[in-house]
Amino acid sequence: MNGVYFVSLGCPKNLVDSQVMLGQFKQQADRFTLSQNPHDAEVIIVNTCSFIQAAKEESIETILEMADYKNQGKCKVLVVSGCLAQRYSKELEKEFPEVDLFIGTGEYHRIVELLDKLEAQIKNGHLLEERSYVNQPAFIHTEKDERLLTGSPFSAYLKISEGCNRRCSFCIIPTLRGNVRSRSVESLVTEAKKMAAQGVKELNLVAQDLTEYGMEWKYKENLEMLLPQLTKIDGIKWIRLHYIYPDQFSDQLIDIIAREDKIVKYLDMPIQHTNDRVLTRMNRRLTKERLFALVDKLRTKIPDIVFRTSIIVGFPGETEEEFEELCQDLKRLRLDYVGVFEYSNEEGTKASRFEEQLPSKIRKDRKRKLIKILQEQKLLNHKKMIGREFLVLVEGESEESEHLMQGRLSTQAQEIDDQVLINDFEVLDGSQIVPGSFLRVKITDTIPGYLLGTATKLVS
Repeated sequence: MNGVYFVSLGCPKNLVDSQVMLGQFKQQADRFTLSQNPHDAEVIIVNTCSFIQAAKEESIETILEMADYKNQGKCKVLVVSGCLAQRYSKELEKEFPEVDLFIGTGEYHRIVELLDKLEAQIKNGHLLEERSYVNQPAFIHTEKDERLLTGSPFSAYLKISEGCNRRCSFCIIPTLRGNVRSRSVESLVTEAKKMAAQGVKELNLVAQDLTEYGMEWKYKENLEMLLPQLTKIDGIKWIRLHYIYPDQFSDQLIDIIAREDKIVKYLDMPIQHTNDRVLTRMNRRLTKERLFALVDKLRTKIPDIVFRTSIIVGFPGETEEEFEELCQDLKRLRLDYVGVFEYSNEEGTKASRFEEQLPSKIRKDRKRKLIKILQEQKLLNHKKMIGREFLVLVEGESEESEHLMQGRLSTQAQEIDDQVLINDFEVLDGSQIVPGSFLRVKITDTIPGYLLGTATKLVS
């Protein structure tokens, strides 16, 4: 087996797992080559997601699409890994006889070993002894595991822990990923230095919840210890924090974010709702009063801070009055980027057993109404930025026009938030602007999905 084609679905944490698997193939380049086209690959791997119904549907569609290459391409082995395999391996074995291996979220580091085992069985003419390798997740990669970075050469994810000890009533993640397993500060700093040496300038910290980092060691190592060490790494310009839950946000952490220039003033802080009764039924350790107090404290200590959050509408039993309360609260909070999700009834969760399941039409109507409110709010926030200058990381030529380049502010996350379209970019101070450069950009206007700006200075 030679050419390997990879499809990675779902969240950045899943992408890191995919990159670790790709790193294993890179280590054995004499045996494996990475293919850019599934038609030419002998091994196709789909790393799946199954967090909500839409993710499961995308995973199934992708498996079916890749399975076709067993007939019309060179594919000899089809592998399904990740959350869908972890959750439904036995059912998938029956539904997809064309899939040769199912690998769970705690076994992905065994990818080459399991392919070798499969190949030996095929050569010997034996029936497959086992197709699913799905155990209780216990693995988390370290700096010693080779990892092949994909995507942007100057922005990368650093997974600081795996799993989750929370038991939100709507969430299946602890079942799929296990309990919290943290990496040491030393391991993380070593990997971050490797990435910086490869040209990475933006480090995106990810976990199910960054504030749970180190909890299994009773926080002998914690986020407040890790962040100052990461800021010392040469070459890293921006450090972004994804998925910080608001109920464990320490004053020390706020002070570190405020004082460290490399830590961008952007927080990805999922809140899901603001009504206290709904939050209790969600098993969230938060109240409206604590949420508003935290946001006020953060804005006082970090005046230009930008917030991203996620909201669930249509949770079982959510009344019209509680939904209206949520809408009014979000107007008052003035958060910058808000992802709105319809409640997804996931089997195996506590909420799936609640009797007050809301009809799809109500969930969809509430989502549409809230999105409209939030779009108007975001436009107002963006208009306040017109006339100001900001530092922008250039990502490359714009998809909108070859005469523009696109980039991001430090307060815009990769592949999630809006972008900046830049004109007058070809030469500044006699220097050619390339992807990965930092520019000072004056914001001149805003359109849906973008800020528009003029480059004023090349920073690096």
